[in-house]
Amino acid sequence: MDTDDYMRRSLEANALRESTLRKVIEILRLAPGSRGLDAGCGIGLQSLLLAEAVGPAGHVTGLDICPEFLNRGREIVKEAGLSERISFREGDVANLPFDHNTFDWAWSADCVGYSPLEPLPLLKDLARVVRPGGTVAIAAWSSENLLPGYPRLEARLKATSAGLAPFVQGKKPEKHFFRALNWFHQLGLKELKAKSVAENFHAPLSDGIRNALVSLFEMRWPEAEVELSPDDRAEFRRLCLPDSADFILNLPDYYALITYTVFRGTVAG
Repeated sequence: MDTDDYMRRSLEANALRESTLRKVIEILRLAPGSRGLDAGCGIGLQSLLLAEAVGPAGHVTGLDICPEFLNRGREIVKEAGLSERISFREGDVANLPFDHNTFDWAWSADCVGYSPLEPLPLLKDLARVVRPGGTVAIAAWSSENLLPGYPRLEARLKATSAGLAPFVQGKKPEKHFFRALNWFHQLGLKELKAKSVAENFHAPLSDGIRNALVSLFEMRWPEAEVELSPDDRAEFRRLCLPDSADFILNLPDYYALITYTVFRGTVAG
C-alpha cells in the first residue's frame, strides 16, 4: 500500500477507531498540562486525542519515520487549531531522537509491540525518554467481529496469513502483543495494567461508519482468498466484496464489534 492510499484509508477508518481510542486514552488519566510522545503517530489522528486529554497547557510530540505522514499530520493539526499544542518530528521508533527523561508519558498505537520489529528494544527506548514516575502505554486493535451470522467463515479468514494479528506468520508466542505485560516486567516498569475497550456499530449505518467499514473490509483480509477452500472463497466474495449484491453491510440488522487493548506501566524512580 503506497503512502497516499494509506493516508486515505487511515482517514476513512478513523470513524471506527476514534471513539474507542478516546476511551482507551481516558483509562490512562494523563495529567492536565503534561507533555508526551506519540511514537509512530502516522498522520497524527491519535495525537489530536492525546492533546485533548492533556488540555491547553499540555503538549504532544508526534514522531514518525515517514515525512509524507508528518506533513499530512501538520495539515490536520492546523485545521483543528492545535498547532501550538502538537508538534511533529521525523524519526524512527527503534532509535528515538530524544534525551532521557524528556516526556511525562509515551504512547504508541498500532506500532510498538504490534509491528514486525522486536518489541523489547522499542519499549525500552520508550521508557528511556519518560521521566521516573511517568507512564508508558502501547495500544493496538486486538479483535473484531465483522461477519454476523457467519462465524465459521470469519474464523477461517482470521486464520489465514493475511488475517493474522499482528499480521506476522510464525511469530513466537512470547513476541505476540497480548504478551506485553511480560515485556514491561522485564524492563522493570511498575504498576502494570492491561485493559480492553470494545465499541460496536449497527444498522442503520451512517455514511461515515459505512465508508469506514468498507475500507476495513478492503484492508482486513488482503490476499486471504488463496488460502480458502472453493466454498469459503465463494462465500467470501459474496459477503465481503463491496460490489456484491449480498455485501454483508447491506443487512438491515448488521452488527459489528471491535476492540482495542492497552498495556501500560510506570517508569521506576
